[in-house]
Amino acid sequence: MDLNTVAEIRDARLGGSWRPGDAWLGGGTYLFSEPQPHIRRLIDLGRMGWEPLTPTPDGGLEIAATCTVAQLSRYARTADWTAAPLVEQCCRAFLASWKIWNAATVGGNLCNALPAGPMISLTAALDGVCLLRAPSGEQRRAPAAQFVTGAGRKDLEPGELLRSITLPARALAGRTAFRQASLYGLGRSAALLIGTLDRADGSLTLTVTASTVRPFRFWFPPAPNAAAVEEAILDGIRPEEYFDDIHGLPAWRRHLTLRFAEQIRRELTEPDPTEEAAR
Repeated sequence: MDLNTVAEIRDARLGGSWRPGDAWLGGGTYLFSEPQPHIRRLIDLGRMGWEPLTPTPDGGLEIAATCTVAQLSRYARTADWTAAPLVEQCCRAFLASWKIWNAATVGGNLCNALPAGPMISLTAALDGVCLLRAPSGEQRRAPAAQFVTGAGRKDLEPGELLRSITLPARALAGRTAFRQASLYGLGRSAALLIGTLDRADGSLTLTVTASTVRPFRFWFPPAPNAAAVEEAILDGIRPEEYFDDIHGLPAWRRHLTLRFAEQIRRELTEPDPTEEAAR
């Protein structure tokens, strides 16, 4: 897409004041996919030199906003976290070509705030924390599960930048279960649910994305029954909070959400087969 309203591409290292018509440029896979008539200047983050993936001292992982989906996928394949398979499952949930997959960034996926964004699903499910930086240099943190506030809406002030997302070691050590469905083969996700089982206290957390306009998280004490999970979803997600577009009607998305939630509950409340084999 030729963005013919853009008059300047500026290196983000040069700093400068933020002004109306500016946009951060990461991988550019969204910016260059459709007309952006409101954009006058692109601030290029590509030369910031941020390390894509950095282990934290406590065993967690900091993911730079400019880390590509392909980089995250390759890194997770060699990681020894219990939750490592979930990273690859989410990376493969993209509706994207090979070239897009190698250029799209984790931060860009979150900042687009599309309900079907699988990096939103991943970071919300694994208790991710977003580091946000204002033009003044002031920083603040926000839970990834609360960063997306609606379809196409996110918790960013004008000029504010998503710098990184940190996944804590406790979340990476938990068991996970993944369910995803599309209206047609290789289509955009109509529902994507992730369950995580905390090994420390046995609690179950269910994260609902793609079927809803924003992420929803439900926490349950150890071994919840089917009625408790269903009741939480029915009470916690209003009918108008299910997404409605050509990729699926709200009633169908709600049906998938309830069905997948029960499948995840059963999978994670059953004994871990690896632990059983070790006994």
